[in-house]
Amino acid sequence: MKAIIQNEFGNADVLSYADLEIPKIGENEVLIKAKYTSVNYADIKNRIGSKGKGNFPLILGLDVSGIVEETSIHSSFSKGDRVIAFPKDGSYAEYVVANEQLVFKIPDSLSFDKAATIPTVSILSYILIHEIGQVKKTDTIVIHSAAGGVGSMLVQLAKLAGVEKIIGTVGNPIKEEYVMNLGADMVCTYDSFAVEVLKQTNNQGADVIFDSVAGDVTGRSLDCLALYGTLVQFGNSSGKVGNFNTSDVHSSCRNVKGFSLGTTRKHNPARLAPVAAKVTELFSANKLTLPIARVFDLKDAAEAHKLIESRNYEGKVLIKI
Repeated sequence: MKAIIQNEFGNADVLSYADLEIPKIGENEVLIKAKYTSVNYADIKNRIGSKGKGNFPLILGLDVSGIVEETSIHSSFSKGDRVIAFPKDGSYAEYVVANEQLVFKIPDSLSFDKAATIPTVSILSYILIHEIGQVKKTDTIVIHSAAGGVGSMLVQLAKLAGVEKIIGTVGNPIKEEYVMNLGADMVCTYDSFAVEVLKQTNNQGADVIFDSVAGDVTGRSLDCLALYGTLVQFGNSSGKVGNFNTSDVHSSCRNVKGFSLGTTRKHNPARLAPVAAKVTELFSANKLTLPIARVFDLKDAAEAHKLIESRNYEGKVLIKI
């Protein structure tokens, strides 16, 4: 099969188009013929070695849409099933293997490209809105990086839930119209959002803030978080850690919650199936959609990474297998 591999950490040029053996399945696993995979910022971090470890040759990629090719004995899946999944050894490949707990069926009415936008960003966003943030209709919320994949989905899910005021932030003001069209009530830059949030809330602050950026943005988020408010921290795309003092939370009754989809896939995968079913239903009913910024061929994965790193895109970047 064809796959994109890397034999060292580095820039996008370390990605190479190669021939590999089709992987073998084990117990409670399925082999999937991939149709599309999405490109996530986590792929960039893994490529450059942010975690300091890699089992080379390394195949990147978190999720996939495709067709079940082979199953283990007594599987709940059958050959020919249309699915989305979180493969165990990367998704930039023509065939991938996934644990059955991380494979979810999709209806015939849902195209494979649209389905590929669901697993990472949409499942994550649903959990963030409804389980971690526990957003209420009367809340004012802030969504950082609102033009990105997760941000785009958070805005839509908040709008669908009837949230009273949705404020998005962007790095480039040119993305404002895109975020407003998704359902945001206001869009700010990272530099101005704290002041604007306080202005919009009569100095009360936002009830829930979703932070995937970290660094200085975390500190400024606490500057405009309401009493009893919640800061949901789920990433650090800035490449910097965010800091806060215990005094920032205890006397104000505010709280900071963290969430990682990767940790949940590893330690509590059963939590994801009901969420995947709900999100898939919303996509099938056209109540949710994630704009596709661009689709690259598998051999052009390096170009997809360069686009992600440029941040000059809106929505989701896909790779067609």
